[in-house]
Amino acid sequence: MPSKPKVNSGKAGKRSTATKGSTGSGIFQLRRRLPTTPTPPSRKVVKTTVVTPISQHIAFIPLLLLVFIMWCIYRYMFRFPVWFDESIGKAVFFGLPVLLYVSITKSKAIADTVSARYLQSGLWMGLAIGGVFGFAGALASLARKGIVVQAAPLFATDNFWWEFMLAMMTGFWESLFFYCWIMTVILEKYKKWPILNQSLLTAAIFLAFHIPNTLLRFDLSLVGGQLFLLFFFALGQALLFYRVRNIYALALSHAIWGMVLLVHTR
Repeated sequence: MPSKPKVNSGKAGKRSTATKGSTGSGIFQLRRRLPTTPTPPSRKVVKTTVVTPISQHIAFIPLLLLVFIMWCIYRYMFRFPVWFDESIGKAVFFGLPVLLYVSITKSKAIADTVSARYLQSGLWMGLAIGGVFGFAGALASLARKGIVVQAAPLFATDNFWWEFMLAMMTGFWESLFFYCWIMTVILEKYKKWPILNQSLLTAAIFLAFHIPNTLLRFDLSLVGGQLFLLFFFALGQALLFYRVRNIYALALSHAIWGMVLLVHTR
């Protein structure tokens, strides 16, 4: 039988070893050439505290109660001239608490209501609403007394513009306090309430602050009618503020409403 050819096992082993070595070194070189993907750094979870409007207004009720108590004490213990009450007195009791509250809470919603960009539109709207008040007052005077107050002689009187300036101060400070501050907070703090309930609460607070002065100025027989009139005026102003969020419209309409009462109820 022919003998089988002998296989050089040494050469074959060396060839196979060389093949494996060359293959391994090629893969290694390919891996070296390819860019390696960097391992992303571990992310640290940072907990952030979200400040909600409700958490911002946690000091609202305590501050409001404090101002109410101080206002009642001021009204019952001191008798200053009207110009002092409407300018300096209300600036202290109605203006400073709002300034303090906004500086603490950084409430943008309150600050936006007094923005100068709303000045022109607010004055036009306040003038239009004030005109409605004046027309209604003239009709009421005609029905009750049978006379109508002429506008031109009224504007020419010495005290008219002084009284109007005081009315503007009253309108500004009260609009800032009761609507720009109190109603804005109510809208955010009780946002699930219907707008009528929010407006009724604002009007009730407005009425509560005006009870001391009403009791001091009017006979008990007239107090009920005055409070009724004040409440519905405050309710109308609250609905207006919900619509425009503009202090200038409320301040001017408030001032004209006060002048209408002054002229037609004397």
